[in-house]
Amino acid sequence: MLAILIAHAVAAILAPPLVRVMGRNAFLPLALVPLASLGWVIANWGTEQTLNIQWASAVSMDLDMRFDSLSAVMCLLVLGIGSLILLYCARYFQDDEPRLGIFAAEMVAFAGAMFGLVTSDNMLVLYTFWELTTVLSFLLVGHYAERASSRRAATQALLVTTAGGLAMLVGIIILGQLVGSYNLSAVIEAAPDGWLPAVAIVLVLIGALSKSAVVPLHFWLPGAMAAPTPVSGYLHAAAMVKAGIYLVARLAPAFADVAPWRPIVITLGLASMILGGWRAFRAFDLKLILAFGTVSQLGFLTALVGIGSREAALAGLTMVIAHAMFKACLFMVVGIIDHSTGTRDIRKLAHLGLRTPILAVMAALAAASMAGLPPFIGFVGKEAALEAALVAEVLPDWARIATVAGMVLGSILTLAYSIRFIWGAFGRKQLKRPSPAVQDLHAPGWLLLSAPSLLAVAGLAAGFAAPWVDTLVAPYADTLPASLAKPYHLALYHGLTLPLALTAVVIVAGISLYLAHRTVARFRFEHPPLGNADRIYDATLRGMDTVSTRLTSFIQRGSLPLTQATILITLVVLPSVLLLTFGARDTPEVRAWDTPWQFTVGVIMIGTGLAATVMRNRLASVLMVGVTGYGLGVLFALQGAPDLALTQFLVETVTLVMFVLVLRKLPPESDRQAEIGKRGPRALLGAAVGSVVTVVGAFAVAARTAEPISLQLPELAYELGHGKNVVNVLLVDIRAWDTLGEISVLLVAATGVASLVFRTRRFGTAPRVADAPAAQLDAAGANSEITWLRGGDLIDPRYRSLILEVTTRLVFPTMMVLSVYFFFAGHNAPGGGFSGGLVAGLALVLRYLAGGRYELGEAVPIDAGKILGLGLTFAAGTGLFSLFLGAPVLSSAVLEVTLPLIGDIKLVTALFFDLGVYLIVVGLILDVLRSLGARLDAEVVGERR
Repeated sequence: MLAILIAHAVAAILAPPLVRVMGRNAFLPLALVPLASLGWVIANWGTEQTLNIQWASAVSMDLDMRFDSLSAVMCLLVLGIGSLILLYCARYFQDDEPRLGIFAAEMVAFAGAMFGLVTSDNMLVLYTFWELTTVLSFLLVGHYAERASSRRAATQALLVTTAGGLAMLVGIIILGQLVGSYNLSAVIEAAPDGWLPAVAIVLVLIGALSKSAVVPLHFWLPGAMAAPTPVSGYLHAAAMVKAGIYLVARLAPAFADVAPWRPIVITLGLASMILGGWRAFRAFDLKLILAFGTVSQLGFLTALVGIGSREAALAGLTMVIAHAMFKACLFMVVGIIDHSTGTRDIRKLAHLGLRTPILAVMAALAAASMAGLPPFIGFVGKEAALEAALVAEVLPDWARIATVAGMVLGSILTLAYSIRFIWGAFGRKQLKRPSPAVQDLHAPGWLLLSAPSLLAVAGLAAGFAAPWVDTLVAPYADTLPASLAKPYHLALYHGLTLPLALTAVVIVAGISLYLAHRTVARFRFEHPPLGNADRIYDATLRGMDTVSTRLTSFIQRGSLPLTQATILITLVVLPSVLLLTFGARDTPEVRAWDTPWQFTVGVIMIGTGLAATVMRNRLASVLMVGVTGYGLGVLFALQGAPDLALTQFLVETVTLVMFVLVLRKLPPESDRQAEIGKRGPRALLGAAVGSVVTVVGAFAVAARTAEPISLQLPELAYELGHGKNVVNVLLVDIRAWDTLGEISVLLVAATGVASLVFRTRRFGTAPRVADAPAAQLDAAGANSEITWLRGGDLIDPRYRSLILEVTTRLVFPTMMVLSVYFFFAGHNAPGGGFSGGLVAGLALVLRYLAGGRYELGEAVPIDAGKILGLGLTFAAGTGLFSLFLGAPVLSSAVLEVTLPLIGDIKLVTALFFDLGVYLIVVGLILDVLRSLGARLDAEVVGERR
């Protein structure tokens, strides 16, 4: 199972270059990936396969996967139809199709994500794949991004399904916490009772119904028809929309008897079946007929698998297979029609059946299965569904009658729009000659016809092979209680039964409804009694925009001091009120200081803090704030935390440099008039924040009842992380997940700063000496006798410092060696990748300050973005490497070797994670120097000129 996921990921990565080399024919080798994966599914059919890979056990995110009978059926559809759709893409698209490589990668990745979804036993991992399919669906539906309709459809699908997914996540967390395990198998085996599990199930159903486009969250699916036809044939017929059906089927054995389950699932399912069928009967676009028909069929499937009986589950899975085959086939047929004629409007198609008889026969076979006509698999499934509803002991009598009536009405509409689809696409329409669109068509090739032909014939063959289909789906159905004493089995003919009589009623009524479609068309609702879901969605978005705009205008007035004041006042008021209202369990014991040195440093920090509030010179204020930071570093050192002290000193230095770089674009002094009456309140607010943070921290420490884990950290760091520096081991091993998130935020921050400064082009290197204007190079060569720094020769003599250049030339190598020392020694001594990166960054700062922007390019002629990306690759790659070795993500191992002359060397794999941190810090500082430094330098020089 893991190999299948990796194969799809690799294929998705290779898809763009493959398309670039082979054009549309690249879909042929890409189709082999899901096809080969399908071979594994068939080879392991009837067995139960499990996989457990420890990943992040502390947050219940182990990679637990399970392949059973239900997963096998879903994998058959996901991989089998996925390979046929990719085969179809090889002739549906042209070689000049824009973004075809990306499209191919997204399609293959989607197949892999769906496989992961239906085989995940861990619900959190399932949710991860669930949202991955949502994102990929957004990208695929919005493939034609230049079209407003595609962008709207993609956004609509993303918002609706993501909102449902978030509700589902809450339900998953509730179930996982109640059961004590996030594995589906454990939750189903020990299904909890009570009102809270019922709430959790409702939340999970919201996610499932939104994914499967069930009323009232159905409206996104017809809009998603703006996607290319292969996307509709795969995602919206066989794959993504089946995810919700799968989840309902998976949970039904354990939760079908929960009070809200059947009213929600059956009522909304049948409502979708009827509403979708009615809308499909009224549409003129072939793709919209199928789209609303999909809504109808998905409602039917939801009701079936949600009833919670063996017979309903048997019928439900049979209809899942049948629907995937006939609907994927019909979508591909529509794609061929659109591809050949340039239109999907049934009012513009006439005599198409005579021009493309093979296509007409394929469509007729698939439509007959969709309509539930014998001898197709759709008929077998619909007969089983009617039988299951008639004998469902889990439903009261009135509910059985209502369910059967709803299914019959929905089936009548299905037959009617199936006939309308075939006649509208291929009929003569009482015209003596083909319509212009048909007259000018170009015949489809055999490869384009092969995939839908196979599915159409398979629907017919599966009807005759109903007992064999029964062996595929019965193992899952047997997990639910039976309503009949004698097990029900799929068959093409059960004799003269009530379901057969109801089928006859459906056929007669469906044909009659189609023949009366002109009369029915006159019955229109000027204002639909339940409203228009699409308009309700638009109104909801407008209302949210209005509320957010008004809220933002109230709390965000464009003033940074006001925004900060609001945040800080909340920080002061909220904890203070809570502390005064509820009190505290224990009164903290506070010591003013332990040594006179602490008192001395504290007085200096207070003095510089007060000085920063009264000074008008911006640079002086920044320097005073910097002194408080250095004072904090001294306090760390006095408390026996040299690693924290070192980091504090380095961070404070880098921060000061950034301040100085920004202050060059600001006036040297603040506006006296603008600050009248503000200094006092701001100082009071600052004092209040400091006091509240101190008091809350003291009370928090006093409230501790258990022994702090920090006392065990030295031993844990040495035994688990193989290092003596507790701080560094925490960063790169024990809480490496947090560090990975933090360095990702650093990378985003660097990208954001550079994007704001550069506006149009975010990436690039700092300018080198060779990039300077010729006149400036000539002048530098004439005026320079001895070159200490190449970039220094290009600085205006008025702003050049020879002493600083000489010092930099001597100190820079020492700082780089020190940075490397900190990096390697940090696991057992003060230092580490973060500190080493800061030292290297400060060395670059020194080169920049001494030699200017051209010297920065000479020091590191590499794009900062590449350094950042390489660092993140090292950090994340270390975690993945341990995963491939069967260990939890980001876990470290020790490599011990003995080298001649050198002796024993012990290397911890966390060093490579630390290397990623080192590179990201260096890249961040380089990016800041390039944007806030070199870029602003160029603007300053331009202003001087």
